[in-house]
Amino acid sequence: MRSLIRSGALNAFLAASLATGQALTWDEAYTKATSDLSLLSQDEKVGIVTGVTWQGGPCVGNTYEPTSIPYPSLCLQDGPLSVRFANPVTVFPAGINAGATWDRELIRARGVAMGAESRGLGVHVQLGPVAGALGKIPSAGRNWEGFSNDPYLAGIAMAEAIQGMQSSGVQACAKHYLLNEQEYNRNTISSNADDRTIHELYLWPFYDAVKANVASVMCSYNKINGTWACEHDALLNGLLKGELGFKGHVLSDWNAQHSTVQSAITGLDMTMPGSDFSTPPGSIYWGENLGAAIANGSVPQARLDDMVTRILAAWYLVGQDQGHPPVAFSSWDGGAASVNVTTPEHGELARTIARDSIVLLKNTNGSLPLAKPASLAVIGSDAIVNPDGANACADRGCNKGTLAQGWGSGTAEFPYLVAPLDAIEEKLAGAGTAIITSTTDDATSGAEAAAAAETAIVFITSDSGEGYITVEGHEGDRNNLDPWHNGNSLVQAVARTNTPTIVVLHSVGPVTLETILAEPNVVAIVWAGLPGQESGHALTDILFGDYAPSGKLPFTIGKSEEDYGADWTTSQVDDFAEGLFIDYRHFDQYGIEPRYEFGFGLSYTSFNYSTLSTSISTTPGPTTGETSVGGPSDLFAPIGTVSAYVANTGHVAGAEVVQLYIGYPDSAPSTPPKQLRGFDKLHLVPGESDIATFELTRRDISYWDVGLQKWVVASGTFEVFVGASSRDIRLTGSFTV
Repeated sequence: MRSLIRSGALNAFLAASLATGQALTWDEAYTKATSDLSLLSQDEKVGIVTGVTWQGGPCVGNTYEPTSIPYPSLCLQDGPLSVRFANPVTVFPAGINAGATWDRELIRARGVAMGAESRGLGVHVQLGPVAGALGKIPSAGRNWEGFSNDPYLAGIAMAEAIQGMQSSGVQACAKHYLLNEQEYNRNTISSNADDRTIHELYLWPFYDAVKANVASVMCSYNKINGTWACEHDALLNGLLKGELGFKGHVLSDWNAQHSTVQSAITGLDMTMPGSDFSTPPGSIYWGENLGAAIANGSVPQARLDDMVTRILAAWYLVGQDQGHPPVAFSSWDGGAASVNVTTPEHGELARTIARDSIVLLKNTNGSLPLAKPASLAVIGSDAIVNPDGANACADRGCNKGTLAQGWGSGTAEFPYLVAPLDAIEEKLAGAGTAIITSTTDDATSGAEAAAAAETAIVFITSDSGEGYITVEGHEGDRNNLDPWHNGNSLVQAVARTNTPTIVVLHSVGPVTLETILAEPNVVAIVWAGLPGQESGHALTDILFGDYAPSGKLPFTIGKSEEDYGADWTTSQVDDFAEGLFIDYRHFDQYGIEPRYEFGFGLSYTSFNYSTLSTSISTTPGPTTGETSVGGPSDLFAPIGTVSAYVANTGHVAGAEVVQLYIGYPDSAPSTPPKQLRGFDKLHLVPGESDIATFELTRRDISYWDVGLQKWVVASGTFEVFVGASSRDIRLTGSFTV
């Protein structure tokens, strides 16, 4: 039904996105790389694995260009939602919004479009997508760069994004590996997690990334069980290159390297940026130092040859030897590009993702969608573009005007930004609606505007980002889960005028809404996340009923911050005491009632579920297959399907995200009550039905056995839950292994 609600050009782009593939297989890429290796001098090999210093080239990361083979200075550039420091580029909705669509097709297309723009600008390695921070801490600063704190949803999104990006000819870089779960003390903290927790939560989406043939992986700043992530033998050689069968190259986060020899022999393949951020640059661990370590035998020659082969193979894998464009911008002079890589289809895609990620949390008596009211109050600084300019703050390091990105290296320069008020005025032009505005966060002014209107829309925010920037006292991580700028007081003042009040929340993740929900005149709440450049247009598409909302929460909104059982710490150690029980797993395990559960989202229509069918056939026990790309060969073996009928029983077209959760038998030790193991987004017109189908693999019903060091399928009866969210279960069943 998508053809009824999307343009022909966008439908063609989506279809083409699904049909794409990468240039070579790993075996073919390795053959070419091995041939090149014999032609390189020792200095050239060292240059290929070493950054040429911060600001030593046009990109945030650059390597030495050899003369013995036709291989360039590699350009590595942020980031996970667009190309940092370049303009013009399309600023797509953040990863958390892409996750909130629960739409594989849109996530793949977003990857294709981001990859195409990166390639067009000459970027070789785009530093994204993000699976770490996974998001165990609801207030952690960079959660919004990733897709969800559920490893299954995050893993599917990682695979789709990577396949999309690499089909466009840019190397994806899965980051940050591993357990980089907070910004405070990120350069010194030790994340101490047990083996099972690592496998079943934090490593899970990296399995999907490797299975999708990701070209590179970025190791993180933190320590893991006392050892730096970028020189952690068990993490890099044991898990990533061993257990997961990763064929690409591992590069350091910027200045996350701490040694010459240790990092080399434990699995690091490329150091970035080759210096620190001082003037003049210093702290070069590789370069000449690596050459000397090889000469004196501290680092084997074979290790250097392996680094270079992996880097060259990744370059060949995505076809960058075939007419890859030169770098068309400089990160250090304003970023003006010599080519325009944006397209109308990319802009429409950005709007579509933003729209389909909007989650309707509350809607009393059909308050939304809005008819064209006689008068409408638009309230809050989040309703307008920053008066100083959309890009006024470096790396978006402020919360002024409408919030459409977080802050830090994962951001980009807006080519334009459609604010909510702009889009509302555009939508209501000629309708005779009086629009009354209060575009500050002053409660008195907001109440006066609301009192003069038939309906009020209040815009509030909650922001976060990377720890090198502090915004309004928040050092990357949020200090709490309250709305910023006294948003609770603003909503209270407006609602107490007795004007029906709609709250729109632009936030990086969950926000505590209890104060707002206590106001009876708050008739609707909309979570719009970080929607990118088409923010206002996407919002009005939903507010005025041109489209039914179809986004679902990729996290849980609790009644209090304490309900989550995890918070960032000021100490030098995080013991990950919550283990497997994060987000909805924690709420379920301890019987805590959420305000809005994981997977929740209302629509303007209704859906009926029926006819659950389960057909699963496998044997209990551990994996036995040989390691291939992505893990043991039998880990991803199909074992059957679960399906259900879903019908649109309402009066408008809409999309439903049908979700499958699995509960393990008692023979699987200490396992969450249920875990997401499938989802299917169905687009249905009124009266239409379709089948939601979930294909399961052995991994989907396995747990990590620490003693065996294998994935194991437990014997016994597995529970099957199919529903509209993690708590709204419509159908139940079981199967026995």
